Parts: sequence; structure tokens; C-alpha cells
Amino acid sequence: MIVDEALAVIRRQGGEALRSALAGDDRLGPEQLATLDDPGLFGPASVAWRVHGDAAMLIGGLRSLLIQTLHPLAMAGVSDHSDYRDDPWGRLHRTGRFIGATTYGNTDTAEAWIEMVSRIHDRVVGTAPDGRRYEANDPHLLNWVHCTEVDSFLTAFERYGYGKLTDAEKDRYVSEMAEVGRRLGTTPPTNRAELAAALEMFRAECEYGDQAKETVRFLIRPPVPLQLRGPYGLITVAAVSSLPSWARSMLRLPVPPGFTVNPPATVLTRAIGWLMSDRGADLEDHLIG
Repeated sequence: MIVDEALAVIRRQGGEALRSALAGDDRLGPEQLATLDDPGLFGPASVAWRVHGDAAMLIGGLRSLLIQTLHPLAMAGVSDHSDYRDDPWGRLHRTGRFIGATTYGNTDTAEAWIEMVSRIHDRVVGTAPDGRRYEANDPHLLNWVHCTEVDSFLTAFERYGYGKLTDAEKDRYVSEMAEVGRRLGTTPPTNRAELAAALEMFRAECEYGDQAKETVRFLIRPPVPLQLRGPYGLITVAAVSSLPSWARSMLRLPVPPGFTVNPPATVLTRAIGWLMSDRGADLEDHLIG
């Protein structure tokens, strides 16, 4: 009984701290969430709800950011317009709220967030170091960001998430996420084959320039509190090890032959998932899962 009560306190307090760190204090209210009458863009039976509700998203998010640095035009927009250096947690909160709103919000909430992001993107224009013009709402760049995120979230869930997806479910996830991409103004892939082809096409546009190097250094060693450095380091290693070999090579982030971070990273994501879950699952069952 005492152990159960102690675990309940740890779960409640730890979960609240994690939610605050990941999404900030400005979270969706009950009136903004999906319901049976208005399931939002996906609904509770969707693969997106399952994937995005897993703590492996932390690894997938960092993986996607690392890959995204390799497109010089997308990277120029981040370098010129983002405040990630001065407010890294603020950017994390905004990204987390967008994913949460488009996944778990009702239709009005999802559409409002998509419209807000599009308005912000309207102001993200400029000239890259190589002299080329960039616009954040360029459908081509939007598709790059979309594809890297979908591929990263799916890869992270497959490696470190709670449970496995069938091949049909993986394709369904790509198809579901295409709805967000279309609403943002791009023409996204609708299955894994199309996703792989799109990423292969983008490879020819990738390079590791000075802006990318600066951002990768920041992502690998951000100013995180001392107590979070261990978990963040493990998340970083897991994200790097899950990168496609061509991206790791370009980013100069080698992984030793035979190295695997799967067991400890999986335990970490399961523990985080247990802390943040409202379900009364037993801790041991959740970790073994």
C-alpha cells in the first residue's frame, strides 16, 4: 500500500513536471479537445493518436530537427527567424502544442493552429548565405519539413515506442499525417513508398553548411538543467543512432559498429510514458510492455 501510494505521488508530480517542460503551462482546455461528435482530424482510433501519445516522440522530434538542418534553405529560415538560441524551451513548447492541437484537438482547434502557423510562416522570408531566396510557406520546403517529421516520428516509435505497428498501420500513419501537410499547403506523401521516394529526392538538395553546424552543436549540447542532462544525452544518442546512414555521414555523427542504445532508450521512453499516462498501468508492466 505504501509503495503504491509513493508511486502514485511520483507519477502525479513527475508527470506534471514533464508536461510543463514539454508543452509549457498553456495547454489545450477541455473545450478544445476532440470529442465523439467532433474527433478532430484523426480521432481516437487513428494511428496518429497512438504514435503521438508515445514518449518516443521525444527521440523522433530531435531526429527530425537534426535531419532538417541539412536543407540550406530551411536552415536559413531557422537561423534568421527562430529564437531557439535564446529560448529553446519556448520553441519546444510551441512545437509540442502544434502537434498536440492538430492530433488531439477538435476540428476548430486544429484548423486554428494550422492557420496560425501559416501566418507565422508568411513572415519567414529572406536570403540564404548562397544567395537563394527562401520562403517558409514554399510548398517544397513545407514538404521537406513534413517528410522528415513523419519519417522521424514513425522511426522512433518503431525503435523505442510501446508496441509495434503493422505495415498497413505504418502506411495509414503516413496517410493520416498527409492531412496536416495538405492543410499547410503542400502535397505530401500518402504511404511509406512515397515517403521514401520524397526523402531520396531531397537528398540531392542537402548540404552541411555553417548554419547547420551551429544548430547541430546547439541540439547536441543545449543549455538543459543539470538533472536533465543524463536523460537528454540518452535521447540524443538514440536520435543519432536512428538517423539514416547518409544523414549521419553528412552530419558527422558516427555510431560505432555494433553499438546499440535501444534497451536503455526504450526503458527511458517507457518510464516517461508511465509518468505522463493517465492510465493506471503497473510500472513493471509498462516498462516490460
